[in-house]
Amino acid sequence: MALVTALAARSRRCDVTGLKVDWHAETLIKVNAVVAVVCFLVGLVAAFGLVLTRWQAVHLLPADLFYRFLTLHGLNMLIFFIIFFEMAVLYFAGPVLLSARVPAPKLGWAAFGLMVVGVLMVNTMVLGGKADVLFTSYPPLMAHPLYYLGIILFAVGALVVTCLFFAALVVAKRERTYEGSIPLVSFGALTAAIIAVITLLHGAAIYIPTFLWSLGVMNMDPQIYRMVWWGLGHSSQQINVAAQVSLWYLLAGLTVGGVVLNEKISRMAFVLYILFISMASAHHLLVDPGMGPAWKIWNTSYAMYLAVLASMVHGFTVPAGIEMGQRLRGYTRGAFEWLKKAPWSDPGFSGTALSVVIFGFFGGITGVTIGTEQINIIAHNTLRVPGHFHTTVVGGTALAFMAVTYYVLPLIFRKRVRFWGLAKIQPYLFGLGIVIFAMSLIFQGIFGVPRRHWDISMSNAPFQVEYHPAVQLFQATMGIGGLLAIAGGLAYILIAVATVFFGRPFRLEDSHDRTGVPQGIWNLPPQVHTGAAVAAVHRRGSPGTIVLIGIFFGCFVLYYFANWKILSFLWKVG
Repeated sequence: MALVTALAARSRRCDVTGLKVDWHAETLIKVNAVVAVVCFLVGLVAAFGLVLTRWQAVHLLPADLFYRFLTLHGLNMLIFFIIFFEMAVLYFAGPVLLSARVPAPKLGWAAFGLMVVGVLMVNTMVLGGKADVLFTSYPPLMAHPLYYLGIILFAVGALVVTCLFFAALVVAKRERTYEGSIPLVSFGALTAAIIAVITLLHGAAIYIPTFLWSLGVMNMDPQIYRMVWWGLGHSSQQINVAAQVSLWYLLAGLTVGGVVLNEKISRMAFVLYILFISMASAHHLLVDPGMGPAWKIWNTSYAMYLAVLASMVHGFTVPAGIEMGQRLRGYTRGAFEWLKKAPWSDPGFSGTALSVVIFGFFGGITGVTIGTEQINIIAHNTLRVPGHFHTTVVGGTALAFMAVTYYVLPLIFRKRVRFWGLAKIQPYLFGLGIVIFAMSLIFQGIFGVPRRHWDISMSNAPFQVEYHPAVQLFQATMGIGGLLAIAGGLAYILIAVATVFFGRPFRLEDSHDRTGVPQGIWNLPPQVHTGAAVAAVHRRGSPGTIVLIGIFFGCFVLYYFANWKILSFLWKVG
């Protein structure tokens, strides 16, 4: 009896969802999300310097600061911001969604401390000029030993949180806090956690020897480093994909009562991520002489396509589920009334919709194309590569995280969103900026503009470099798009910080004033999965989504074969 009373004292019942929220889970979500936003700000400041340096007409930073900012930006955006946010997602998708407690909460706080210490060590080394090695830190480039030690501490902390998530699932099952299978969102988070373990073990396998190498204890083979490191570098982005897709399903339900078309199919797609997504790491090694052509083609075609299949499944089921949710709410006219009448002023919905489109349409098409063994040779180390991953990691994952923030602030922080008018347009500002920026990078890459060089004009080189006149146009649009995206990112930070520290309390009974709270919270859509209404909607299908998917495939085929045509010019075929 005393144990039951103690457990009740450290939890609350959510007025909106009815879920029991453990105090430790809620607090750990808060602190991880806050630190994630701080890391995002650091990465955004670095991005400002990078955009204005990449823009050759401005060329703001000298070479040493450019590479320092590039290292700072990559680590804080691709690793620290996203993984801290994913730790918050794990605490939400485990203990909160399952109405369970956090097992060993002190261990969770210790892991958080390790991650914060690791971030401080790494950023101190980078800003101090002792780790100008870029995100990839390829040998023979060597950073200060504390740089590698900081990454190791951060990874250990993340691994501990991942294990706590697994433990939370076991505790929830034993204590019967839910019935049946775990929810699809939690299953997606489980997928992300499993991939995280695979990824972090690759990190340990390479960063511990690299740390010893920096101390002069052992030698490091650059080829082995590259092969093992990409098991961390690329697979870490697949944690993002699984977490991001889980949030798509969550936000579809919260915003419009989205229907899961077939849970077995969606779960199977998540399993395909676990089995095959890490093989995509091989496309970073397609120009390396140490790997044979059979290994390259197998890893970047036949097997990798099973992971692509998983993304295509989610790319259909999420928008189709949104369409069916809208049809259940009465928007049944024609093929697209559901899209016209969607809650586009809800930043949670608009952010989700833009994330699906940018990740699937721009990121998916470009990613599969440049991941092809033959085509990669004309894209490798050009601006097409950062153009691609800005559509996936930024336009997809970061935008999905932004979208869910607008629901986390009232549900977890229990605050009304400040600057609500700005919040409504923030996803559009950020999403539009990223699309313009990323596509400008991709088109520059098609014209051969290099990825890693500080000065694309090669001003001090003994040879002259000339680009197509269109490159100057894309340089300008790149700068404009980058500044728009930075403005959208700063707006997000302003909204989040002002809400957390100065936001008005949110109470469901104060429904007379709905400012600063997404519409899905005031009127949580019915989560209908069975019954006559759902059966009728299933019989009708999702004609609007079918049309959109047809447009996607048409653009995919056109872009893919256009790249083969470009390749034929180099090979002098035809």
